[in-house]
Amino acid sequence: MTDVIVVDDVTFAYDERPAVERVSMTVEEGEFLGLVGPNGSGKTTLLLLMLGVLEPDSGSIELFGQPVESFEDGYRIGYVAQRTGDGHSHMPVTVEEVVTMGRFAHIGIGRLREADREAVHEAMQTVGITDLAGRRLNELSGGQRQRAFIARALASEADLLALDEPAVGVDAESRDAFYNLLDELNDDGITVVLIEHDIGVVTDRVDMVACINRTLFHHGDPESFLESDTLTAAYGRTSRVVQHDH
Repeated sequence: MTDVIVVDDVTFAYDERPAVERVSMTVEEGEFLGLVGPNGSGKTTLLLLMLGVLEPDSGSIELFGQPVESFEDGYRIGYVAQRTGDGHSHMPVTVEEVVTMGRFAHIGIGRLREADREAVHEAMQTVGITDLAGRRLNELSGGQRQRAFIARALASEADLLALDEPAVGVDAESRDAFYNLLDELNDDGITVVLIEHDIGVVTDRVDMVACINRTLFHHGDPESFLESDTLTAAYGRTSRVVQHDH
């Protein structure tokens, strides 16, 4: 299988405060990776390093086989930041306009073609928000807004979805529907990297788990993660996994 992300001995610090230390791992094409760790453990920092938003102090990262610092095919990445829906909830734009932004990497300053409009419609249809096309973001629930941003990534023809706690503040029913959508997209071949604080959700959904607390404590399948002493080592002795009924 093709390696989508290769992290090789990466270290990063904010000023003199270490956030990620000597992390090495690989994300393969079609993988659904759950990235977990305690609050302040460096999860978001590692994700931003993977996407080239931050530059490592040492070590190297490749994205789709290219050095991340020279990677230019940004349309291949769909990034949904933590609490994206809240931060954009007052933008005076409609759902269709948000999703259409996903085509900008393809059209540049040109005008939308019929193929672009079809891509936008198909993306909204895939995530189940076609009926919301004319609604403004500030009229949507948190789960609906997150779906709009996922549709924007799909409209750009993203091969990789990177999501930072996308279901924070979303009710349980909408959260389950949202993760079902991620399962379907992953089944269609899209690589997914998900930061999620709920370990029970992660172990139910993903193919691989990476647990970080500055350093990488575990990288493997959910079964080996649950059977290891990683929770105690990375989180402390009071941690436990709560399984969810879906």
